[in-house]
This record gives sequence, C-alpha cells and structure tokens, in this order.
Amino acid sequence: MKIAYCSMLMMFISLLAVNKLSAQKEQNLESKAARIHQSAFTVDSHTDTPLNFLNKRYDISKDNSQTVSRSSVDFPRMRAGGLDAAFFAVFIGQGPRTAEGNAKAKVKAETIFDSIYASVNRNNNISGIATSQAEAMKLVKKKKSVVFIGVENGYPIGSDLSNVKHFYDRGARYITLCHSKNNDICTSSTDTANTKGLSDFGILVVEEMNHLGMMIDVSHVSDQSFFDVMKLSKVPVIASHSCARSLCDNPRNLNDDMLRALAANNGVVQMCILSDYVKKPLPNPERDSVRLAVRKKYNNFQDLTDAQWEVASAEWHTIDEKYPHQLATVSDVVDHIDYMVKIAGIDHVGIGTDFDGGGGVEGCKDVSQMGNITLELVKRGYSEKDIKKIWGGNLMRVMNEVDKAKRS
Repeated sequence: MKIAYCSMLMMFISLLAVNKLSAQKEQNLESKAARIHQSAFTVDSHTDTPLNFLNKRYDISKDNSQTVSRSSVDFPRMRAGGLDAAFFAVFIGQGPRTAEGNAKAKVKAETIFDSIYASVNRNNNISGIATSQAEAMKLVKKKKSVVFIGVENGYPIGSDLSNVKHFYDRGARYITLCHSKNNDICTSSTDTANTKGLSDFGILVVEEMNHLGMMIDVSHVSDQSFFDVMKLSKVPVIASHSCARSLCDNPRNLNDDMLRALAANNGVVQMCILSDYVKKPLPNPERDSVRLAVRKKYNNFQDLTDAQWEVASAEWHTIDEKYPHQLATVSDVVDHIDYMVKIAGIDHVGIGTDFDGGGGVEGCKDVSQMGNITLELVKRGYSEKDIKKIWGGNLMRVMNEVDKAKRS
C-alpha cells in the first residue's frame, strides 16, 4: 500500500514538473514573439477602414471595439496590436461601364481620398500619411501610426489614362486593377465572362503604372488577367489580399502556377484573413438564400449612395449575427503562409488582412490581435529575419523596387 502511494506521488510530481516545463516553454515563446513583433516594421497591405467613415459613431482616434459593430481598425488598436502601418483602400464597387458611371466613380473616389486625409489630419499628433518607406519610418520614429493609400478597383480611372497619375499624385501607391466584376481594364476572378484578361486599355494602364512607380495589385483579377500582367509588367507585382487556392478552392485565391509566377516576377502575395478565403465555409442554405436576397435588394452593392451603403452594410452584418458560421483560425492562416512559402519562397509572402471589408479569423478578429499571427509563426519555427520579411519587409522591397524603376 505504501509503495503504491509513493508511486502515485512520484507520478503526480512528475506530471507537475512536465506541466511547469510546458508552461515555461509557452511563456518563452510568447516573450520571443512579443519581442519580434515589437521590433518589426509591420505593414497590413489592405484594409477597408474608410468604409467606417460613413458611420457617425466611428472615431478613428478612439477604440471603437465596443461602439461600432464589426469595426477592426483604429489608431488605438493599431498601437495595441503593434501594427505600424496599414494601407487604407479607396474602394469603389463596380457600377455601369458608361461615361456617367465612370464620372460618378471618380467623384466617389475623390470623396474617399478626402475623408482619409481629413481623418489623418485631424489626428496628426498620432498618425500621418506616407507614400514611401522612408516617409513611413520617419512617422514610426515619432511613434505615429502610418497610413498608406491604395485604390481598390480601377473603375474610377474610367477610360482616361491620365487618372492613373492623378491618383498617384493624390498619394495612392497601388491600384487593384478590378474588383468583383469585369471593368474596362481587365476581367475579374468572380465575374462570368472572365477569360479575356487585360483589355487594350488595361495594357496602357499597366504600362503607365510601371512608368509612374505605382504598384500593380492583382488581387481580384481573373487568372488570364493575372498572367497577362505577369508578361507585361517590367517590375514586381503584388496581390494585396489573397490566399492559396490549393488550401481553399476559391477563384479569389492564387493557384500554384500563379504563386510561382509571382515569385519569378519578384513580387509578393499578401495573406488575406477573410475567413471564406482561408477555409471553405460549411454549407448553410438558409444563410446563402438570405444573403442572395440582400445582394439583389441592393444591386449587388453596386452604384449605391453613401446612405444606401450604410443601410446595406448594416443589413449584411445582421445576417452574420443571425446566421454565424465557424470562422477559420490563426492556425489556418499560418497553414496558408506555410504553403505559400513552400511554393513561392520566403521572400514573396506578406500579410493583407482585408479588415473592415470582411477580414477576421478566430484569434485575430481585429488589429489589436495581430501579434497572435507572429506567435503562431514563432511556434512553427520561423526565424526573426523571416517573420520581419512577412510582416512588411517583402512588401516594402517591392514598393522600393517599383519606385526605383519609374521613369521621370
């Protein structure tokens, strides 16, 4: 009896020792990840945060997590999550491909540019707009949050090539060539007739962006459009928010050939954390039916006024609350990073969350939780050097190369 008791006691002590070692190891990993995350220049290549500017309750200078449903980015949470810089998207949904439609799209783009500058200027003690890595680093040294600008959807360019330079002069450093529908530049990955690729005008747009030193963004474009850009561009290209199609079969994601082509181009794919692009959602016919009805009600969210957009967005978010689906996780996100590093190489992968445009996974639902991605990378054995490449180094390399290659 005494021997049995002693044996059980020894087993208990051993178990305590193992648990203590495990807890210590976890603590060491967390400390290492926090140190790396703090020392890295961290950049999110795609957020739709300007969409929140339509909400009168939203204040980018405050933590909106408790006041504005589903908002993911503001300056306090950027600081809390250790995110130095974010690209704010001038997002324009695709509307009629007419002279009137193009004109309306440009006016809306101008309004969003104005709203970004106004929001940052009101808070210039804690933030600033940058158009280069050098400008960004000056702001970081002053402990300010950095805002870069990208145009999501080339629709507001219309058929006027001079608008590319106009948006560059306004501070945009990339243009996502299209969105969910075909436009006058190229075909989209999620439109029906999407096999043509770049149009004749689209070829001129790509050449002009190369000329100006403006990054070409191939997220959302069709496969043919993607390969047309790869053949034409003389500088590296980005996919600002895309995942690996081999892990999640969605046309918005890049297949292995596309990942290899992007690497050969010396470009970078920025890992998107919108759950449906990370992991195929479980079937939910009722949810899908309601979503389809809302899309039809609001013209597939195209050509809406600001007031209509605010109502449509609220209704869409209500569906998510009524029919919640299981989100992908940070681990799933890093599975994609692992895969893309394997196919394209460590120099060609980054992070573009799509926060405030649907992005968010379990464990990283807003910008304050960005460090959880770094922790998972540390747990999987990524070096500090490689993590810094993923968190902004690779994207800044492309941005610098594109800028150096521009013609005066």
